Amino acid sequence: DEDEDEDEDKDEVEGDGDDDDNFDEDEDERDGEEDDELDFEQKARETVARMAAEARENQEEMKEQEASFTLPTEEQLRQEQAITPDISNLKQRIKDVAEVLGDFSSKREEGRGRGEYIEQLRSDLGSCYGYNAELLEMLFQLFSPAEVIQFIEANETPRPVTIRTNTLKTRRRELAQALIARNVSLDPIAKWSKEGLQIYESAVPIGATPEYLAGHYMVQSASSFLPVLALSPQPGQRVLDMAASPGGKTSHMAAMMSNRGTLVANDFNKERIRALQGNLSRLGVRCSVILNADGREFPKLMGGFDRVLLDAPCTGLGVISKDPSIKAEKSFQDIQRCQQLQKELLLSAIDSCQANSPGGGIIVYSTCSITVEENEAVVDYALNSRSVKLVDSNLEFGVEGFTRYRSKRFHTSLRLARRFYPHVHNMDGFFVAKLRKTNNSLPSGPASSGLASSGTDVSTPVPHDSLKGKKKKNMGKLAKPAAACTAKVPPQSTAHKKALKQGRPR
Repeated sequence: DEDEDEDEDKDEVEGDGDDDDNFDEDEDERDGEEDDELDFEQKARETVARMAAEARENQEEMKEQEASFTLPTEEQLRQEQAITPDISNLKQRIKDVAEVLGDFSSKREEGRGRGEYIEQLRSDLGSCYGYNAELLEMLFQLFSPAEVIQFIEANETPRPVTIRTNTLKTRRRELAQALIARNVSLDPIAKWSKEGLQIYESAVPIGATPEYLAGHYMVQSASSFLPVLALSPQPGQRVLDMAASPGGKTSHMAAMMSNRGTLVANDFNKERIRALQGNLSRLGVRCSVILNADGREFPKLMGGFDRVLLDAPCTGLGVISKDPSIKAEKSFQDIQRCQQLQKELLLSAIDSCQANSPGGGIIVYSTCSITVEENEAVVDYALNSRSVKLVDSNLEFGVEGFTRYRSKRFHTSLRLARRFYPHVHNMDGFFVAKLRKTNNSLPSGPASSGLASSGTDVSTPVPHDSLKGKKKKNMGKLAKPAAACTAKVPPQSTAHKKALKQGRPR
């Protein structure tokens, strides 16, 4: 027995030795794995550190390049003028100059003034995008250099295609479902519009669908909704659209009036009357009377309107994306010519409106231009010439109108006007001002200058049944059907005809 016990003890000791050997092997394996992990982590840390160092070097190099930007010399500019402009180099220089102007004190070249950078930026923008010098000067007076670049670049891309639902014939939900069934990709424009739809993609021409031909919608820019929303005509009212063609705003007003009331749609250009007639007929407008008359003669033709919309002819500097020729052809002389016409038309619109009508006495003035001369200056002139005041347009967005511009000072209420820009609101450049007429009497003296000074008593409203009165002078022709309605007016000067016909695209 003792011998057996000794053998068992030996076996146990030998077994313990085997366990020790296995434990040592396991520890060696774990040590190797830990060494591998340490090596991997170290390599990863080295890689991250190397990448961070490279990023710092790149940033420093970029800063050095920015700091080293210098304006081209006269010799370099002469060499550039002798060859075809390199658009990519011009765009890079425009970007570099804009960055210098953004932090001029630290990034400017020693001995160079701010005016030199502005002049170089104007030159490069003109060469790169095709703007004339006068127009660029006006833009730099209106915007900061960075915003000028944003405005110009926004005009290089077309604005979104939008349509307005004709609520006289359908509802927006039904129209959207019908167009989606025709593989049209669309969305509602925004919360501020209950009728608008934005078209992203269409398998068929959006102006040739059965829904379009049936008058269920009008292809119309989003910005052109705004003047009608500001005017807000009501059913049963007498409303004048002084420059109506091709009928987008007119049909919108008819829809808001539910085809009840009287809507006089006038346009000076006889060639545009056919498009106006066709659109109003297609859209089912039955409360309209179409005229072909000079808007400046309107107080002598009829008056007493509850609400008047004047979407005035202008230079079209807000719709350059639609007509690129504007940026090369329009000059300050065109702006001045349009301004004079706009002042006369706005006084005529005010004189055609009845101040004492219930819920009336409202005039909305709008243009698709961004110049102060065609917008705030014209409205300020009307505020000083007639008994009107600016009121809130009830538009939920937009930039406030100018009350100060260079050396000019306008009425403080012009902040109630609204401006819309392509680079800010992604729609055509537009201006909207809403006025309320407080008194029908005309001021005495120079302030009363205008069409109303011809002796016509515009404070007396024309009765509603005047459209049917055949015995009244100048009213017999107004009683004709819309398709044949034309009012003759005295001949106008060539300059004014040119301004009216070559005003803004609609």
